Amino acid sequence: MSDFKDVKQEREKHAETIVRNHVLFSMGAGAIPVPVADVLAVSASQLDMIRQLCKVYDLDFAETQGKAIVSALTASTLARIGAASLGKLIPGIGSIVSGVANAAMAGASTYALGQVFKSHFDTGGTILDFDPDRLKKRYKEQFEKGKKVAEELRKQHEAKQKAEEAVAPTAAPPVESELVPDAPPVAAAAPKGPNDADIITRLKELGELKAAGIITEEEFEKMKKRILK
Repeated sequence: MSDFKDVKQEREKHAETIVRNHVLFSMGAGAIPVPVADVLAVSASQLDMIRQLCKVYDLDFAETQGKAIVSALTASTLARIGAASLGKLIPGIGSIVSGVANAAMAGASTYALGQVFKSHFDTGGTILDFDPDRLKKRYKEQFEKGKKVAEELRKQHEAKQKAEEAVAPTAAPPVESELVPDAPPVAAAAPKGPNDADIITRLKELGELKAAGIITEEEFEKMKKRILK
């Protein structure tokens, strides 16, 4: 019984990580400064999230069914993102405001979709018996919660940027070799791992490359997995 509980907790933790990573990716995709490309990138992220959740729950993934579900649940949200994308055509502040708004909506939508699928799979459901009409209410509820999650991630992003700007690197004082002949060499600082800000920026750039046709779908998936890891 204890082993089953441990397995379930580990699976839920893995599923939450997948959802969070794709929320970050969707926020980066939503901020892509190219209308339409942002919507396509967000949809691709959400479909990939469902694919990965199916693996976690040992379920078969049906791409056709997955696309239909994403479309049914997120149609209104993606329509809002598409409308807001028109603001990106306005130079300067219009593009910035639209990018921020779309990033928040994309993140909230992906979070809601992930929570709905997790709940459905936890109760023994599969992608084939998923009923979008029955679960639309839950999606809307989780979308509101997802707004707060996206806002919190945005604040963390800005806070880290400010912290990095405020703390300038301090140069080590020169070592006088004549005076201290046996002084050991100064070790280089250990490289920092990517934070949420780095992940969002790198995923955004990756989405732009794919939207521009510079990289293929296969290359996009491989590089995205490397970033998320």
